[in-house]
Amino acid sequence: MFVQQLEPVADSLSLSALVAALPLVTVLVLLGGVRMRAHYAGPLGLAVAALVAWLPYGMPLGQTLSSAAQGALFGLFPIMWIVVNALWVYRMTVRTAHFDVLRRSFGRLSDDPRIQALVIAFCFGALLEALAGFGAPVAICSVMLVALGFDPVRAAVVALVANTAPVAFGAMATPVVTLAQVTGLPLHSVASVVGRQTPLLALVVPLLLVALVDGRRGLRETWVPALACGVAFAAAQFAVSNHLSVQLADIAAALIGAAALVAVPAARRPAEERVRAAVLTGVRSDDLDHDDPRPEVLRAYAPYALIVAVFSLAQVGPVKELLAKATRTFDWPFLAVAAPDGKPVGANVFTLPLIVTGGTLVLLAGVATAAVLRVSVRDALGEWAATVRELRHAILTVTSVLALAYVMNLSGQAASIGHFVAAAGAGLAFLSPVLGWFGVAVSGSDTSANALFGALQVTAARESGLSPELLAAANSSGGVLGKMISPQNLTIACAAVGLKGREGDLLRKVLPWSLALLLVMCLIVVAQSSSLLGWMLP
Repeated sequence: MFVQQLEPVADSLSLSALVAALPLVTVLVLLGGVRMRAHYAGPLGLAVAALVAWLPYGMPLGQTLSSAAQGALFGLFPIMWIVVNALWVYRMTVRTAHFDVLRRSFGRLSDDPRIQALVIAFCFGALLEALAGFGAPVAICSVMLVALGFDPVRAAVVALVANTAPVAFGAMATPVVTLAQVTGLPLHSVASVVGRQTPLLALVVPLLLVALVDGRRGLRETWVPALACGVAFAAAQFAVSNHLSVQLADIAAALIGAAALVAVPAARRPAEERVRAAVLTGVRSDDLDHDDPRPEVLRAYAPYALIVAVFSLAQVGPVKELLAKATRTFDWPFLAVAAPDGKPVGANVFTLPLIVTGGTLVLLAGVATAAVLRVSVRDALGEWAATVRELRHAILTVTSVLALAYVMNLSGQAASIGHFVAAAGAGLAFLSPVLGWFGVAVSGSDTSANALFGALQVTAARESGLSPELLAAANSSGGVLGKMISPQNLTIACAAVGLKGREGDLLRKVLPWSLALLLVMCLIVVAQSSSLLGWMLP
């Protein structure tokens, strides 16, 4: 049994924390300073984490490698298993041209560009975030907005800012699932707190989007549908994440938010010509006037309806119990770790949910999608293989970052940093979202930031007397606001709308909003850590 040490370096907590931070510093410097690609920086950071665990922290080499292997497996399954299958479904809609049908359907909902921004960037973007994440919403939504006539810069900014409120529950709640896994906290407990933080952002973001599209006039003329959309989205995200299914939180929020938006009469009112002229470039896709047969429109919406149906069915008691029987739990080989207090850590036992996991459910929905869209078996398999090839760098990045996180957590490195950070005391509640924001700004992924800093937040919370669930959730909720300024997302947005090399221009436009919303989240967490908003916590 390897027992973690908090002060292995010269019996000093500060020096130990400094050494323990080397893997994180390595990754952050390589990504942010050297501008190295993430799929190279991740493995190098993992190598540093392994050396720190083996030498100063005294973790046996075999257990160090075993902990890295467990993290890498978790990165593959269930995390990348979800992403691969979700993007596979999207690729099939593109192959059959049903994605274009869907885009035209959105364009016909309203000719008001401010409402189009809400429908596409906020509601549909949230649905894409729920199904895939990892930059897909920014790329797809910005292209759709440009096709509707938006200026490319405006389209990219709107797509980036909209990609905030749904991120914590994105990719079938992968960031929150990862957070629960690396912290050892119950998934429902963490998700419940996140579901009482990010919905507050959803109240603000739609109003911000119409202001970005059309300034004060846009806010003055369309605040009613924007607020209706935000309130409905927030209520659904809170209710589903707390009382139904973490994986369905964003799907339900996106659909209910869109329904509420369309239900407001002001959203369907034709926009004045001066509004369209001020917002749009005048370049409009020629196919927007093409009428699609109703059966084809229904098929375009079918993949998302099937995913919702499959996940909803999986939550039914008898079905859930049946699917859970395929879950396998076993002692992880070559791993026997105890916390500093001598109690064995939970990672000694590994749980492998083969069917009940989100990725397998999306795969089942994808098989049904292939049948509905009339994609042949050969073409469907070809698209799946192409999806894996497209994501090969992301797969390497995620597996290496998760392996790094597991090595840091199990060797005691995260515990040393957490005890050191706990010295911030009451100020920790304010700084907690900032740490998550910084992690996502550098890595481009709320999942990666949760893997890197989740355990650290929990350790610091316990040492300072704050709620571990609150600070763990704050890491994810603060992280979503770093998404819009991450180099990964900025590059995706520029590439999608033909602004290659203008990442700096986009950064200057979205950075003030990222910082302003981060300040709001910091104040929310501080209030939730006190009697002011403490009643909000479960």
